[in-house]
Amino acid sequence: PASLRQPLLDLCNTNGVKGTILIACEGINGTIAGMPAGIDTVESHIRTLTGCNMLEIKYAEAATMPFYRMKVRVKREIVTLGLPDLDPATNAGKRVAADRWNVLIDDPETLLIDTRNDYESRIGSFEGAVAPPTRSFAEFPDWFQDHREELLEGKRRVAMFCTGGIRCEKSTAYLKSQGVKEVFHLDGGILRYLEDVPEAESRWHGECFVFDERVAVGHGLAPGTHELCRACRMPVTPNDKMSPHFVEAVSCPACYADRSDADRARYAERHRQVEMNAKQGRGHIGVRPET
Repeated sequence: PASLRQPLLDLCNTNGVKGTILIACEGINGTIAGMPAGIDTVESHIRTLTGCNMLEIKYAEAATMPFYRMKVRVKREIVTLGLPDLDPATNAGKRVAADRWNVLIDDPETLLIDTRNDYESRIGSFEGAVAPPTRSFAEFPDWFQDHREELLEGKRRVAMFCTGGIRCEKSTAYLKSQGVKEVFHLDGGILRYLEDVPEAESRWHGECFVFDERVAVGHGLAPGTHELCRACRMPVTPNDKMSPHFVEAVSCPACYADRSDADRARYAERHRQVEMNAKQGRGHIGVRPET
């Protein structure tokens, strides 16, 4: 993986592509943005990498660049579960296409689990889904072991979902390693479902958090109503903005109690400098090309 990093980073920078790409022994994943020609060039390069010729890619449009810079990172795991012996490429659960997902989750004998973090599931999820109170994906195995018996009682199968389908590759492989026989996951994740399934037929409620400047999207991948707290990176709802604990780029109800006055003063100064840079056309403060 390390040998792939620099050529890929250089290619992205040359073609005006920004975002994040993660490379590990288990695969490659990421989200990038740019003009169509630049995206096509990077995609063509990635498909020449060993094992990547059939890489599944999802497309969406954004009115403005949703990233500040390009990052290519080498990691031990694409998404950290802390169980490096899992082989999600060969042992994940069965994929279920978006247009067949409703049939699966409408069955009362199906246990539906949201494998995302708690702050993601709070702003939107499938009806009837169990949402673990986890702050990171690495907490998922312990949560499942603690609640296994009550979760599986009366259920014949488990269906799992996440934003783009990557965390489900690993979480379903984990459940299978724990002896759960019938395990399924949503092919392409929530984003594919929101894109392919008409809103009138949808079992999804709310918005889907995304890890870029769009913050959240709705049906048809339309821009959502959430903003991002620049202090804690949590999604901020329109109601949150009515709170006395919300100050743009300084604090929100989720982080106000965890930050000191000195922290908030530092965030306010950072925000002042960001706005000043923007007015002067110098771009986002602190952004430097990765090398």
